[in-house]
Amino acid sequence: MARRRNARTNRGPQTPYRYVDSSAGLREVVGALVSEPRYALDTEFHRERTYRPQAALIQIAWPGDLVLIDPLAVDVKPLAGVFGAGGLMVAHAAGQDLEVLDDCCETVPERIFDTQIAAGFLGLGIPALATLYESEIGWKPPKGDRLTDWLVRPLKASQLDYAAGDVIHLLEIHDRLASRLEQQGRRAWAEAEFDLLLERNRHQLRPEDAWSRLKEARHLRRRDLPVARSVAMWRELRAARVNQPVRHVLSDVAVVSIAQAVPRTTEELAAVRGVGEGVARGRLGPAILKAVAEGLASDWRPPPKRAARSDAVDRLRPAVGLVTSWVSQLARNRRIEPSLLATRADIEALIRGDADARLARGWRSEMVGEPLRRLVAGEAALAFDNGQLVLEERSRRPVA
Repeated sequence: MARRRNARTNRGPQTPYRYVDSSAGLREVVGALVSEPRYALDTEFHRERTYRPQAALIQIAWPGDLVLIDPLAVDVKPLAGVFGAGGLMVAHAAGQDLEVLDDCCETVPERIFDTQIAAGFLGLGIPALATLYESEIGWKPPKGDRLTDWLVRPLKASQLDYAAGDVIHLLEIHDRLASRLEQQGRRAWAEAEFDLLLERNRHQLRPEDAWSRLKEARHLRRRDLPVARSVAMWRELRAARVNQPVRHVLSDVAVVSIAQAVPRTTEELAAVRGVGEGVARGRLGPAILKAVAEGLASDWRPPPKRAARSDAVDRLRPAVGLVTSWVSQLARNRRIEPSLLATRADIEALIRGDADARLARGWRSEMVGEPLRRLVAGEAALAFDNGQLVLEERSRRPVA
């Protein structure tokens, strides 16, 4: 069934949208969208109590139409046909939306335009969608409760209006930002970031790498890491299987404490911080002890530490802060969001000579990487001039 409703907007006539909660309605949407060159998309979801994001609503707009698709009422996998048809998906801060689509549709669009990233290349910072709507087209989206429960049915009219507002003018925002990117010669820069966003989604985190995401992993001795890796991998797989957040299976503190204590019996496991009698003597206890034993028996060894404290970085560490300030100033002068230009980690990666350093490739190399290389090589120097940091040819005449 597809129920029509008008979205309230102060930009002319009310815009109708359809609530799609049937397979027939979804087939009609897919049939219309596969030939569209672009469409705006947003999602509402929850993940507080689950391992995977739980899709609660998918909003899609294209010229002349806007639909709110209910993934609790209809299998949305047929949207994969839209994503593979070559149309451009326009979204705002799309990272989590891509994860939602990958889970419920088992694929993501082939092409994307992220309006938040585009805004960053135009000197607009990292704006919220409501901020971008207001600054670009003077429209204030309907106010909504940020913590509303999108899984409760039926959804209220105010929720539907709020959801429709996320996409109702997004194609107009795309027109404006894309035009300015083209005018400023930054379209290719933004498109490279869009491709990177899709690439990150394609390479989901592997369970065997879960140990590296432990907050306290840096405090573990190298001999503890095989057990930490085995237990963290078990926790990740368990969480995915039962669809619970990993912290609900076993806390980070418990995983690290197990790696340090290396328990071999139920009694020893129960005494480990963060575990306790209930877990140790319950159905998870034997599985945890098995993971400990597998870690001890494993011939896996942690990869050599990247030279985060290499001689080059250590030697130049006092200057890294100054260079970071210069990069931030450069970003302001060029009207680029600083995190899109270069982070402190990017600067250190270039100094280390990492093969995958962002500043060693493309437009970033020309704007930041090459000047920084000359600075490190002693061919250039940083100086203050009229309150600005200036990178200039080195005179080789020390003041003191």
